[in-house]
Amino acid sequence: MNVHAVRAIYRFEMARTRRTLMQSVISPVLSTSLYFVVFGAAIGSRIQEVGGISYGAFIVPGLVMLSLLTQSIANASFGIYFPKFTGTIYELLSAPVSYFEIVLSYVGAAATKSIILGLIIMVTAALFVPLRIEHPIWMLLFLVLTAVTFSLLGFIIGIWADGFEKLQLVPLLIVTPLTFLGGSFYSIDMLPPLWQKVTLFNPVVYLISGFRWSFYGLADVAVSISLAMTVVFMLICLGVVAWIFRTGYRLKT
Repeated sequence: MNVHAVRAIYRFEMARTRRTLMQSVISPVLSTSLYFVVFGAAIGSRIQEVGGISYGAFIVPGLVMLSLLTQSIANASFGIYFPKFTGTIYELLSAPVSYFEIVLSYVGAAATKSIILGLIIMVTAALFVPLRIEHPIWMLLFLVLTAVTFSLLGFIIGIWADGFEKLQLVPLLIVTPLTFLGGSFYSIDMLPPLWQKVTLFNPVVYLISGFRWSFYGLADVAVSISLAMTVVFMLICLGVVAWIFRTGYRLKT
């Protein structure tokens, strides 16, 4: 493995976060805090507890997951799209760097930034509500797996996109609505029976359910199923990335 190349790309992507600190860290934290204040105040006054957990504390895992998904996609998609936009990606493809090392660098940097952001949001949330983590190892596992999986998805979007507008298409029109409808602010047990069954087709439900279980021991679906669905989605993304590099889709034209 070309460790020097991996380190160079990784450090470059991490340095971009420091240069855009307002957009990369401060803005997502402020947005999540506003979600927390608005939903916690508006709905929390009507719903005191969910499963024995105060509503304010109940929505914290969902808010963390919302930021984690969107920021993982945004970081990875922009990271690989910008070299395409400037034309420097051809220098990268012709350099003595394997496809695995390219993916490892960009996805690793995007996942690292998202994990750090998720931890910052959790610390921020602890200032508003009494937050507890019953299964810290499982929490970190779900955090890392989700960040890596959606960074891979963002990498795919960055290669597929042929304009800056398309970078926002999937996060805004697909991922964010699925996250809101995936139990971020409620338990799916609160829905009518028909909608409970429909909601199970939403893959984000399994991510949020498993992540919330690591905090409070509450889950809408079995933790093993949540973990399995996360791994399956990650493997699918890895398969798509492998196909992209094997065929040169949107890379060699």
